[in-house]
Amino acid sequence: MKNPFRDRLPAFKHAFEGFIHVLQTQKNSWIHSAATILVIIAAIIAKLPALHLAILLIMIGLVWVAEIFNTSIEALVDLISPDHHPLAKIAKDTGAAAVLI
Repeated sequence: MKNPFRDRLPAFKHAFEGFIHVLQTQKNSWIHSAATILVIIAAIIAKLPALHLAILLIMIGLVWVAEIFNTSIEALVDLISPDHHPLAKIAKDTGAAAVLI
């Protein structure tokens, strides 16, 4: 019988490779990393209630998800439109706006 968990290992490997790519290529990911660490430390020092900490972690996760999607959008736009194009700029700028918001 096949092990369903072992069959999923390559998917996790690819996901971690994607995350490492973001950390290695996106300067803002280091700002997000530092902010994540500082905010979590501040929350622990402030002894936030568990619910507040959970909400904070969800919000941090959403910023990371937005950054990773933005990196994906930028890579796809660069693949499709290697030359400068006004629509490529809009795609990249709106992806960045999603991270900012």
